Amino acid sequence: MCEANAYLVKDGQEELIMESVDVVEPEGKDIWRLVSIFGDQKIIRGRIQRMELVDHKILFKEQTTSGE
Repeated sequence: MCEANAYLVKDGQEELIMESVDVVEPEGKDIWRLVSIFGDQKIIRGRIQRMELVDHKILFKEQTTSGE
């Protein structure tokens, strides 16, 4: 399988957002639609910080109020 798990990085800690992500699609500025291999969908706000494809991870950086 080639799916990955998506995480939101908050204060240096990885918080699992969704498992078995198949699709990451932009929905607007710093807004992403995640779709799992099971068809579950979730909209998240953040920036892609890093993708670790060998480890099957997609890391999103938490958005701050200053927009960073």
